[in-house]
Amino acid sequence: MTRITNDTFLRAARGERTDHVPVWYMRQAGRSQAEYRKIKEKYSLFEITHQPEICAYVTRLPVDMYDVDAAILYKDIMTPLPALGVDVEIKSGIGPVIDNPIRSTADVERLGEIDPEKDIPYVLDTIKILTEEQLTVPLIGFAGAPFTLASYMIEGGPSKNYHKTKAFMYSEPKSWNLLMEKLSEMTVTYLKAQVKAGASALQIFDSWVGALSRADYQKFIKPFMAKIFTEMRETQVPLIMHGVGASHLALEWNDLPLDVVGLDWRLPIADARKLGVTKAVQGNLDPAVLISNWETVEERAKEIIDQGIEKPGFIFNLGHGVFPEVNPEMLKRLTAFIHEYSAEKIKQTR
Repeated sequence: MTRITNDTFLRAARGERTDHVPVWYMRQAGRSQAEYRKIKEKYSLFEITHQPEICAYVTRLPVDMYDVDAAILYKDIMTPLPALGVDVEIKSGIGPVIDNPIRSTADVERLGEIDPEKDIPYVLDTIKILTEEQLTVPLIGFAGAPFTLASYMIEGGPSKNYHKTKAFMYSEPKSWNLLMEKLSEMTVTYLKAQVKAGASALQIFDSWVGALSRADYQKFIKPFMAKIFTEMRETQVPLIMHGVGASHLALEWNDLPLDVVGLDWRLPIADARKLGVTKAVQGNLDPAVLISNWETVEERAKEIIDQGIEKPGFIFNLGHGVFPEVNPEMLKRLTAFIHEYSAEKIKQTR
Protein backbone atom coordinates (compact mmCIF):
# COMPACT_ATOMS: atom_id res chain seq x y z
CA MET A 1 0.00 0.00 0.00
CA THR A 2 1.28 3.46 -0.90
CA ARG A 3 2.71 5.35 2.02
CA ILE A 4 0.73 8.50 2.77
CA THR A 5 3.34 11.26 2.83
CA ASN A 6 0.82 14.04 3.52
CA ASP A 7 -1.34 13.12 6.51
CA THR A 8 -2.35 16.69 7.43
CA PHE A 9 -6.00 15.99 6.66
CA LEU A 10 -6.07 12.91 8.91
CA ARG A 11 -4.42 14.74 11.81
CA ALA A 12 -6.83 17.67 11.55
CA ALA A 13 -9.77 15.27 11.40
CA ARG A 14 -8.59 13.77 14.69
CA GLY A 15 -8.42 17.21 16.28
CA GLU A 16 -4.63 17.39 16.28
CA ARG A 17 -2.54 20.50 15.63
CA THR A 18 -1.19 20.91 12.10
CA ASP A 19 1.36 23.26 10.52
CA HIS A 20 -1.17 24.37 7.91
CA VAL A 21 -4.88 23.97 7.32
CA PRO A 22 -5.63 20.96 5.09
CA VAL A 23 -8.08 21.43 2.25
CA TRP A 24 -10.11 19.36 -0.16
CA TYR A 25 -13.26 20.25 -2.08
CA MET A 26 -16.50 18.38 -2.40
CA ARG A 27 -17.02 17.51 -6.09
CA GLN A 28 -13.40 18.46 -6.71
CA ALA A 29 -13.34 15.78 -9.40
CA GLY A 30 -15.79 16.30 -12.21
CA ARG A 31 -17.60 18.78 -14.35
CA SER A 32 -15.40 21.82 -13.73
CA GLN A 33 -12.36 20.05 -15.25
CA ALA A 34 -11.67 20.03 -18.98
CA GLU A 35 -9.92 16.66 -18.66
CA TYR A 36 -13.04 15.18 -17.11
CA ARG A 37 -15.32 16.65 -19.76
CA LYS A 38 -13.21 14.96 -22.43
CA ILE A 39 -13.73 11.63 -20.69
CA LYS A 40 -17.46 12.32 -20.46
CA GLU A 41 -17.58 12.71 -24.22
CA LYS A 42 -16.84 9.00 -24.41
CA TYR A 43 -18.25 7.57 -21.19
CA SER A 44 -21.29 8.11 -18.97
CA LEU A 45 -20.94 8.50 -15.21
CA PHE A 46 -22.10 4.88 -14.86
CA GLU A 47 -19.42 3.71 -17.29
CA ILE A 48 -16.68 5.74 -15.60
CA THR A 49 -17.44 4.36 -12.14
CA HIS A 50 -17.54 0.80 -13.51
CA GLN A 51 -14.04 1.07 -15.04
CA PRO A 52 -11.58 1.23 -12.14
CA GLU A 53 -8.60 2.58 -14.10
CA ILE A 54 -10.62 5.49 -15.50
CA CYS A 55 -12.37 6.11 -12.20
CA ALA A 56 -9.03 6.15 -10.36
CA TYR A 57 -7.70 8.69 -12.87
CA VAL A 58 -10.71 10.97 -12.33
CA THR A 59 -10.37 10.64 -8.53
CA ARG A 60 -6.65 11.46 -8.64
CA LEU A 61 -6.95 14.34 -11.10
CA PRO A 62 -7.74 17.14 -8.59
CA VAL A 63 -4.94 15.98 -6.30
CA ASP A 64 -2.48 16.44 -9.15
CA MET A 65 -4.11 19.66 -10.41
CA TYR A 66 -4.81 21.52 -7.16
CA ASP A 67 -2.41 19.98 -4.60
CA VAL A 68 -5.28 19.28 -2.19
CA ASP A 69 -4.63 17.32 0.99
CA ALA A 70 -7.11 14.51 0.35
CA ALA A 71 -8.83 12.72 -2.51
CA ILE A 72 -12.45 11.66 -2.45
CA LEU A 73 -13.55 8.59 -4.33
CA TYR A 74 -15.36 9.49 -7.55
CA LYS A 75 -18.76 7.83 -7.55
CA ASP A 76 -22.41 8.60 -6.88
CA ILE A 77 -24.32 8.15 -3.62
CA MET A 78 -26.76 5.94 -5.52
CA THR A 79 -24.05 3.39 -6.41
CA PRO A 80 -25.04 0.70 -3.85
CA LEU A 81 -28.82 0.88 -4.39
CA PRO A 82 -29.13 -1.49 -7.39
CA ALA A 83 -27.78 -4.25 -5.14
CA LEU A 84 -30.89 -3.77 -3.00
CA GLY A 85 -33.17 -4.12 -5.99
CA VAL A 86 -33.66 -0.41 -6.66
CA ASP A 87 -33.90 0.47 -10.36
CA VAL A 88 -31.98 3.75 -10.52
CA GLU A 89 -30.77 5.71 -13.53
CA ILE A 90 -28.67 8.89 -13.49
CA LYS A 91 -30.34 11.13 -16.10
CA SER A 92 -28.41 14.08 -17.51
CA GLY A 93 -29.78 17.39 -16.29
CA ILE A 94 -32.10 15.70 -13.80
CA GLY A 95 -30.13 13.44 -11.48
CA PRO A 96 -31.05 10.05 -10.03
CA VAL A 97 -34.41 8.74 -11.25
CA ILE A 98 -36.00 5.62 -9.76
CA ASP A 99 -38.65 3.76 -11.75
CA ASN A 100 -39.90 1.66 -8.84
CA PRO A 101 -40.33 4.15 -5.95
CA ILE A 102 -41.33 2.91 -2.52
CA ARG A 103 -45.05 3.26 -1.82
CA SER A 104 -45.81 0.53 0.72
CA THR A 105 -44.48 -1.72 3.46
CA ALA A 106 -44.22 -4.51 0.91
CA ASP A 107 -41.88 -2.36 -1.19
CA VAL A 108 -39.60 -1.93 1.83
CA GLU A 109 -39.71 -5.61 2.70
CA ARG A 110 -38.64 -6.54 -0.83
CA LEU A 111 -35.36 -4.66 -0.53
CA GLY A 112 -32.32 -6.92 -0.55
CA GLU A 113 -28.85 -6.71 0.98
CA ILE A 114 -25.51 -5.67 -0.44
CA ASP A 115 -22.54 -7.99 -0.91
CA PRO A 116 -19.72 -5.54 -1.75
CA GLU A 117 -17.33 -8.08 -3.29
CA LYS A 118 -20.09 -9.35 -5.56
CA ASP A 119 -22.19 -6.23 -6.17
CA ILE A 120 -19.67 -3.37 -6.36
CA PRO A 121 -16.24 -4.92 -7.07
CA TYR A 122 -15.42 -1.99 -9.38
CA VAL A 123 -15.63 0.43 -6.44
CA LEU A 124 -13.29 -1.68 -4.34
CA ASP A 125 -10.90 -2.16 -7.28
CA THR A 126 -10.77 1.61 -7.81
CA ILE A 127 -9.85 2.13 -4.16
CA LYS A 128 -7.13 -0.52 -4.37
CA ILE A 129 -5.61 1.06 -7.48
CA LEU A 130 -5.51 4.46 -5.79
CA THR A 131 -4.18 3.37 -2.43
CA GLU A 132 -1.75 0.71 -3.64
CA GLU A 133 -0.26 2.55 -6.59
CA GLN A 134 -1.12 6.22 -6.95
CA LEU A 135 -2.05 8.39 -3.97
CA THR A 136 0.23 9.87 -1.33
CA VAL A 137 -2.68 11.72 0.33
CA PRO A 138 -5.57 10.07 2.19
CA LEU A 139 -8.49 8.72 0.17
CA ILE A 140 -11.94 9.53 1.53
CA GLY A 141 -14.63 6.93 0.95
CA PHE A 142 -18.25 7.92 1.28
CA ALA A 143 -21.90 6.96 1.32
CA GLY A 144 -25.25 8.66 1.22
CA ALA A 145 -27.10 8.71 4.54
CA PRO A 146 -30.31 6.72 4.95
CA PHE A 147 -32.62 9.76 4.88
CA THR A 148 -31.16 11.15 1.66
CA LEU A 149 -31.22 7.74 -0.03
CA ALA A 150 -34.77 7.18 1.18
CA SER A 151 -35.83 10.55 -0.22
CA TYR A 152 -34.83 9.45 -3.72
CA MET A 153 -36.33 6.00 -3.23
CA ILE A 154 -39.70 7.41 -2.15
CA GLU A 155 -39.91 10.54 -4.32
CA GLY A 156 -38.65 8.66 -7.39
CA GLY A 157 -36.06 11.36 -8.06
CA PRO A 158 -34.88 14.79 -6.90
CA SER A 159 -37.36 16.87 -4.92
CA LYS A 160 -37.62 20.44 -3.66
CA ASN A 161 -39.84 19.73 -0.68
CA TYR A 162 -39.68 15.97 0.12
CA HIS A 163 -43.42 15.88 0.82
CA LYS A 164 -43.82 12.22 -0.13
CA THR A 165 -40.85 11.23 1.99
CA LYS A 166 -42.08 13.09 5.05
CA ALA A 167 -45.62 11.80 4.59
CA PHE A 168 -44.33 8.21 4.52
CA MET A 169 -42.19 8.89 7.58
CA TYR A 170 -45.12 10.35 9.54
CA SER A 171 -47.90 8.00 8.44
CA GLU A 172 -45.96 4.71 8.22
CA PRO A 173 -43.51 4.82 11.15
CA LYS A 174 -43.00 1.05 11.30
CA SER A 175 -42.27 0.84 7.58
CA TRP A 176 -40.06 3.92 7.85
CA ASN A 177 -38.05 2.37 10.66
CA LEU A 178 -37.66 -0.83 8.65
CA LEU A 179 -36.43 1.19 5.68
CA MET A 180 -33.97 3.06 7.89
CA GLU A 181 -32.74 -0.24 9.37
CA LYS A 182 -32.16 -1.75 5.95
CA LEU A 183 -30.38 1.34 4.64
CA SER A 184 -28.30 1.63 7.83
CA GLU A 185 -27.13 -1.98 7.51
CA MET A 186 -26.29 -1.42 3.85
CA THR A 187 -24.37 1.77 4.71
CA VAL A 188 -22.24 0.05 7.35
CA THR A 189 -21.44 -2.91 5.08
CA TYR A 190 -20.65 -0.60 2.17
CA LEU A 191 -18.40 1.73 4.16
CA LYS A 192 -16.53 -1.08 5.93
CA ALA A 193 -15.77 -2.59 2.53
CA GLN A 194 -14.30 0.74 1.40
CA VAL A 195 -12.03 0.88 4.44
CA LYS A 196 -10.97 -2.73 3.95
CA ALA A 197 -10.06 -1.87 0.35
CA GLY A 198 -7.89 1.03 1.52
CA ALA A 199 -9.92 4.18 2.25
CA SER A 200 -8.33 6.29 5.01
CA ALA A 201 -11.41 8.27 6.06
CA LEU A 202 -15.16 8.25 5.49
CA GLN A 203 -17.77 10.92 4.89
CA ILE A 204 -21.52 10.42 5.08
CA PHE A 205 -23.53 12.83 2.97
CA ASP A 206 -27.02 13.54 4.28
CA SER A 207 -27.54 16.07 1.51
CA TRP A 208 -31.24 16.71 2.01
CA VAL A 209 -31.79 16.07 5.73
CA GLY A 210 -32.00 19.83 6.28
CA ALA A 211 -35.63 19.47 5.18
CA LEU A 212 -36.41 17.98 8.60
CA SER A 213 -36.96 19.80 11.87
CA ARG A 214 -34.61 19.10 14.75
CA ALA A 215 -37.36 17.23 16.59
CA ASP A 216 -38.10 15.01 13.60
CA TYR A 217 -34.38 14.35 13.14
CA GLN A 218 -34.07 13.28 16.77
CA LYS A 219 -37.06 10.94 16.49
CA PHE A 220 -36.81 9.47 13.01
CA ILE A 221 -33.14 9.72 11.99
CA LYS A 222 -30.66 10.18 14.81
CA PRO A 223 -30.99 6.69 16.34
CA PHE A 224 -30.01 5.14 13.02
CA MET A 225 -27.13 7.55 12.47
CA ALA A 226 -25.88 6.76 15.97
CA LYS A 227 -25.95 3.06 15.11
CA ILE A 228 -24.04 3.62 11.86
CA PHE A 229 -21.30 5.73 13.40
CA THR A 230 -21.00 3.45 16.45
CA GLU A 231 -20.40 0.46 14.19
CA MET A 232 -18.03 2.46 11.95
CA ARG A 233 -15.85 3.36 14.93
CA GLU A 234 -14.49 -0.18 14.64
CA THR A 235 -12.69 0.87 11.43
CA GLN A 236 -10.59 3.41 13.39
CA VAL A 237 -10.65 5.90 10.51
CA PRO A 238 -11.89 9.50 10.83
CA LEU A 239 -15.65 9.84 10.30
CA ILE A 240 -17.22 12.97 8.82
CA MET A 241 -20.85 14.07 8.64
CA HIS A 242 -22.10 16.61 6.12
CA GLY A 243 -25.43 18.00 4.97
CA VAL A 244 -26.77 21.09 3.24
CA GLY A 245 -29.16 23.55 4.87
CA ALA A 246 -28.81 21.62 8.11
CA SER A 247 -27.20 24.15 10.44
CA HIS A 248 -29.96 23.47 12.98
CA LEU A 249 -28.64 19.92 13.23
CA ALA A 250 -25.00 20.78 13.96
CA LEU A 251 -25.34 19.96 17.67
CA GLU A 252 -27.15 16.71 16.85
CA TRP A 253 -24.18 15.67 14.73
CA ASN A 254 -21.74 16.81 17.41
CA ASP A 255 -23.58 14.35 19.68
CA LEU A 256 -22.88 11.39 17.41
CA PRO A 257 -19.77 9.17 17.72
CA LEU A 258 -18.02 10.82 14.76
CA ASP A 259 -14.90 12.95 14.37
CA VAL A 260 -15.75 15.86 12.09
CA VAL A 261 -18.84 18.04 11.77
CA GLY A 262 -19.23 19.37 8.23
CA LEU A 263 -20.85 22.79 7.92
CA ASP A 264 -22.33 24.55 4.92
CA TRP A 265 -21.96 28.33 4.44
CA ARG A 266 -25.08 29.23 6.43
CA LEU A 267 -23.47 28.75 9.84
CA PRO A 268 -20.10 30.46 10.51
CA ILE A 269 -17.54 28.24 12.19
CA ALA A 270 -17.20 30.64 15.14
CA ASP A 271 -20.97 30.53 15.67
CA ALA A 272 -21.01 26.72 15.50
CA ARG A 273 -18.41 26.55 18.25
CA LYS A 274 -20.31 29.09 20.36
CA LEU A 275 -23.39 26.89 20.00
CA GLY A 276 -21.44 23.98 21.44
CA VAL A 277 -19.81 22.15 18.53
CA THR A 278 -16.69 20.71 20.15
CA LYS A 279 -15.48 18.30 17.48
CA ALA A 280 -13.27 18.99 14.48
CA VAL A 281 -15.01 21.16 11.89
CA GLN A 282 -14.97 21.05 8.09
CA GLY A 283 -16.12 23.85 5.81
CA ASN A 284 -17.45 26.10 4.67
CA LEU A 285 -16.94 28.52 1.76
CA ASP A 286 -20.05 29.16 -0.31
CA PRO A 287 -19.16 27.57 -3.69
CA ALA A 288 -20.87 30.48 -5.46
CA VAL A 289 -18.00 32.69 -4.27
CA LEU A 290 -15.67 30.71 -6.53
CA ILE A 291 -17.30 32.18 -9.63
CA SER A 292 -16.83 35.76 -8.41
CA ASN A 293 -13.42 37.50 -8.33
CA TRP A 294 -10.20 36.59 -6.56
CA GLU A 295 -10.42 39.49 -4.11
CA THR A 296 -13.74 38.20 -2.81
CA VAL A 297 -12.53 34.60 -2.67
CA GLU A 298 -9.43 35.64 -0.71
CA GLU A 299 -11.42 37.77 1.71
CA ARG A 300 -13.94 35.01 2.45
CA ALA A 301 -11.20 32.38 2.73
CA LYS A 302 -9.32 34.50 5.27
CA GLU A 303 -12.45 34.87 7.40
CA ILE A 304 -13.04 31.12 7.42
CA ILE A 305 -9.41 30.26 8.13
CA ASP A 306 -9.15 32.82 10.93
CA GLN A 307 -12.19 31.29 12.62
CA GLY A 308 -11.15 27.72 11.91
CA ILE A 309 -7.66 27.88 13.39
CA GLU A 310 -8.86 29.25 16.72
CA LYS A 311 -8.95 25.60 17.81
CA PRO A 312 -7.11 22.49 16.55
CA GLY A 313 -9.18 20.35 14.23
CA PHE A 314 -10.11 22.36 11.16
CA ILE A 315 -10.38 21.26 7.53
CA PHE A 316 -11.09 23.82 4.81
CA ASN A 317 -13.77 22.85 2.33
CA LEU A 318 -16.80 24.24 0.56
CA GLY A 319 -20.29 24.35 1.99
CA HIS A 320 -21.44 22.25 -0.96
CA GLY A 321 -19.87 20.94 -4.16
CA VAL A 322 -17.84 22.63 -6.90
CA PHE A 323 -20.00 24.07 -9.69
CA PRO A 324 -19.32 23.18 -13.36
CA GLU A 325 -18.73 26.90 -14.00
CA VAL A 326 -15.79 27.13 -11.58
CA ASN A 327 -12.41 27.75 -13.24
CA PRO A 328 -9.92 25.07 -12.11
CA GLU A 329 -7.26 27.78 -11.87
CA MET A 330 -9.33 29.39 -9.12
CA LEU A 331 -9.25 26.18 -7.09
CA LYS A 332 -5.52 25.81 -7.64
CA ARG A 333 -4.90 29.38 -6.53
CA LEU A 334 -7.22 29.03 -3.54
CA THR A 335 -5.51 25.82 -2.38
CA ALA A 336 -2.09 27.48 -2.46
CA PHE A 337 -3.47 30.49 -0.60
CA ILE A 338 -5.06 28.34 2.11
CA HIS A 339 -1.79 26.48 2.66
CA GLU A 340 0.38 29.62 2.72
CA TYR A 341 -1.93 31.93 4.67
CA SER A 342 -2.85 29.36 7.30
CA ALA A 343 0.78 28.27 7.78
CA GLU A 344 1.80 31.86 8.48
CA LYS A 345 -1.14 32.50 10.82
CA ILE A 346 -0.53 29.27 12.75
CA LYS A 347 3.15 30.07 13.03
CA GLN A 348 2.33 33.50 14.51
CA THR A 349 0.14 31.98 17.22
CA ARG A 350 2.75 29.53 18.47
